Parts: sequence; structure tokens; C-alpha cells
Amino acid sequence: MRVVIQRTAHASVTINGICKSSIGKGMMILVGIEDTDGQEDIDWLCKKIVNLRIFDDENGVMNKSILDTGGDILVVSQFTLHASTKKGNRPSYIRAAKPEISIPLYEAFCEALSEALGKEIGTGEFGADMKVELLNDGPVTICIDTKNKE
Repeated sequence: MRVVIQRTAHASVTINGICKSSIGKGMMILVGIEDTDGQEDIDWLCKKIVNLRIFDDENGVMNKSILDTGGDILVVSQFTLHASTKKGNRPSYIRAAKPEISIPLYEAFCEALSEALGKEIGTGEFGADMKVELLNDGPVTICIDTKNKE
């Protein structure tokens, strides 16, 4: 699994002109899933995300996690995170999992992340044409790939 985490002042997902989810201060997480991903990737990633210290403490140092701040999380599936641009100018998405694999894993990831956070998270809609809006706070952007956890 590959994620891009952005610290946000606020973020939202709109589908067909209707706001599906919105959050205040917290994290916008874009998630890409591969065929080889599984529950072990979900468990490791959720623990990493909720304990990631990217929020400022009283001294302005990034020393607090989302658990410490009580912030919100918005998760959006994004198969393009697995784009390969090695050959030509059109990205290849061969490494991205097909929907029959990625939808259950995306749903399991969202459920596990909500449980780890201790409250509901916002989500997009898998496969939908979404308009994602965010105000990146910092900016702070972190990329994590479970294949590089060692």
C-alpha cells in the first residue's frame, strides 16, 4: 500500500456537486493499493499513521500525533499512486490492484484506520470522479509505502 498524507487545515470530497465528506484540522490521505497488499499492510500502516508526529506542540515543533490533537482524517482511494512512468509519456497503472481486490482492501483500511483513530473518518467513493479540495497546513506532505517499511 502506498499513501500520501497531507496535514490539512480543512479538506473535502465532492461527487456530482454534493459534498460526500469534509474535515477540519487533520490529515488527508490518498491511498493506492497493489495486488500483493493485505491485512498486514493495513495493520502496519494504520498504526504508523495515527502515531505519526506531524502536528505542532506548544513550542511549534512537530511532536504531536493525530491522536494527541484529536484531529480528523479523510481517506481517498487513488490508483494513480502506482503509476509507472518509466517508458513513454503515458503512465502505466499495471501495478495498481483491480477493483475486485482493491475495493475490499480499501474498505478494510478505512475501517481499521477509523478504529485506530477512535472515531469515524471521512471517505471518498471508490471509482467515482471526485473533486478533492484541501488547504495543506505547513505544507506538510509525507509519502509512505508498506513495501519500504524495513
